[in-house]
Amino acid sequence: MDARIEGYAAAIFEIARAEGNLAKVEDELFAVARAFESAPELVETLTDPRLPADRKEAIVDDLIAGKASPLTTSLVRFIVSLGRARDLPAIVDAFVAKSAAERQKAVAEVRSAIPLDEETLAKLERALSAATGKQVEAKVVVDPTVIGGISATVGDVVIDGTVRHRLESLREALQSR
Repeated sequence: MDARIEGYAAAIFEIARAEGNLAKVEDELFAVARAFESAPELVETLTDPRLPADRKEAIVDDLIAGKASPLTTSLVRFIVSLGRARDLPAIVDAFVAKSAAERQKAVAEVRSAIPLDEETLAKLERALSAATGKQVEAKVVVDPTVIGGISATVGDVVIDGTVRHRLESLREALQSR
């Protein structure tokens, strides 16, 4: 991993920990990073060298101010003002991994068509922990492209229990006959 990305992640970790908002900032930045991944036109705008930094910061404010804590908003504005909007998802992923490692856990990115309730999330974390041999903490991404079921990624391990994956597997099985 790029040393700069690790450096930004470490700095964000220390700031959030010092402010006493580590868990909240972690959850909010994770959501912001996933939103950035799904909006390439936003990333293009925020990395356009012709657009002044104050305009980029205003765009960030319009998008997340009031929806995220002031600290999270400031951290995103800071990253964008440094010209690192394109690296935001990688920086956040490194930050989340560092934060989870501090709690001696691995992070699972779970994609679901709908939000998961606390009981379902707890069961899922137990199942993923058993499957991977690691203490797992799930971060849920509501993804409308998931028709049903879930997909979970823990490090390099992908567990795809989506309806789409099951249908593709069935189609392959029928075609191979």
